[in-house]
Amino acid sequence: MAALVVFLALLLFETDVVAQTPDRSGLTGSQLYESACAACHGVDGRGQPPAVRGFEIDPPDFTDCGLATPEADLDWSSVIHRGGAARAFDTMMPAFGEALSDEEIGKLIGHLRGFCKERGWPHGDLNMPRPFVTEKAYPENEAVLTATIAQGSGRAVSSVFLYEHRVGRRGQYEIFARDVDEIGGAYKHVLFDSHRSGSIVAGGGEIKVQTGGAVVEAFAAVSQALPLITDGFLHAHAGIEAPAGGDSASKEAFWRVAVGKSFMEETYGRAWSPMVELLASRPIETGASSSWDVLPQMQVSLSRRQHVLLSAGVRLPMTQRSTRRASVLVYVLWDWFDGSAFSGW
Repeated sequence: MAALVVFLALLLFETDVVAQTPDRSGLTGSQLYESACAACHGVDGRGQPPAVRGFEIDPPDFTDCGLATPEADLDWSSVIHRGGAARAFDTMMPAFGEALSDEEIGKLIGHLRGFCKERGWPHGDLNMPRPFVTEKAYPENEAVLTATIAQGSGRAVSSVFLYEHRVGRRGQYEIFARDVDEIGGAYKHVLFDSHRSGSIVAGGGEIKVQTGGAVVEAFAAVSQALPLITDGFLHAHAGIEAPAGGDSASKEAFWRVAVGKSFMEETYGRAWSPMVELLASRPIETGASSSWDVLPQMQVSLSRRQHVLLSAGVRLPMTQRSTRRASVLVYVLWDWFDGSAFSGW
């Protein structure tokens, strides 16, 4: 009898707990946002005033498309799951990973992205890891310093500094300097993007001034998320470059492909992205032969905010090996739009 009483008591207690547990399975992203987020971020996504939210730190303005759209869903998810500390933001942003399910957080992210009312901003998920040589299609706000060490009897070291700045919804300009004898600039514009298919296409042009004169280039770039490989990606890049003076004998065509996959430590931690590039070029003249290189490499995020990255690789000639040498490449990338290079760690 005593056992039966205990059993009934436990049953009633469990029933009471279940009855008190909120059932959010039918809630929309808007309803979840209003119940979990609006107290600080405001119903309109612009942030509550300090007198209402109770602290001085300004929340992000989700209606600012330039701020909200470049981030990948994984970055949004990491901050909602684990709080601001997950990406080295302020700890005033609490963690909701135990209060909300993955499905509910997915609904929240969909609602948050809806605050941007302007069309034409490529989704942050289309911003895939950067190879050394193959151009990405996604427009960036980055600074990249690359060092190349050519192997051989007399090692030669060269460096390139590249600054990229996004222009509006779909454009990007860049300026660069290679050692002390070459400077240049380029413009890239997104022509097509589809988050549903994981595709983005861009076209652009470049001019570089060398000691021997100026060289102009026209190119197209495609980036594609690989549907059968989780976090897999492919970049393709092709174009033609020629002296600005129109010397047809010096024209060259190039085509490049990079393929890789990203691995995340504990879902939201450090990202490792091994990839390999296949690089080819050929002078546009009768009887010319193509040059082929392969470039295996590894990119890794250094900061918790994922805005400072390191990559290292080896470029190996596949043709004309007697006249071309292997080289080691290293770059440090800073996504300056996500904060100071000294913050976010």
